This record gives sequence, C-alpha cells and structure tokens, in this order.
Amino acid sequence: MTPERKEESMTQVKEWSNPELNRKLAELMGYTIKKLGSEDFAFAPDYCTDPAASLEVQARALDFDCREYIRNLTIRTLGDEAKDIAFDTTLYSVKYLGLKRLLLATPRERAEAAYITLSSKQ
Repeated sequence: MTPERKEESMTQVKEWSNPELNRKLAELMGYTIKKLGSEDFAFAPDYCTDPAASLEVQARALDFDCREYIRNLTIRTLGDEAKDIAFDTTLYSVKYLGLKRLLLATPRERAEAAYITLSSKQ
C-alpha cells in the first residue's frame, strides 16, 4: 500500500461508524455478511466496544503483520505525537509513555488499527 493510500485509509477508518467498522472487520475475520432489509448484518463480535473482541482482532492483526499493527496502533493512539517515532527501526524506538498508551488502547482504537493492518495487503 502506498503511503498516500495508507493515509487515506487511516482518515476513512476514523470517520466510519462502529457498525460500519465492525462489518468490515467481520469480513476480514471470515464472517459472512447477510443483507437484512437495507442493513448489512453479520453474526460477529462487536470489535469496536467489546474489549474481548477487540483483543481477538488485535491478535489476528499481530499474527498477520506485527510491525505494521504496532505502527498503526501507535498512530491511532498517539496521533501527531507518533510523527516523532522512527517506525523503520524497531519497537524499542517507541518511548515508554507510548507503550503505556498502546497497552491502554480502547477497543475502537484496536479495531481501527486492526482493520488498516488486515486490509493493507488486499
């Protein structure tokens, strides 16, 4: 994914509603999306608000591309502060406060970072 497309993707994900992000993550996690009236519906976890479900999608994203997921989660949680972090080296370039913030990420932040990571290779 080009840097321009990645930036566009990050901006888009932030604008999506929880149901919209949940639907897109459900597809990436292998759930079938059904049409019920005018609504898309999946019997899938709520990745945006359920801490256990957000950890499930986080685990998938970490297995898929650990470095990219940590990078995306850092950007989701630290915002502009993340610009000072050298992502091309190692995880150790993230300062302790940044690590603390990553560990305290909300389910929504984990869901956004997981979507960006899992969709990056499609």
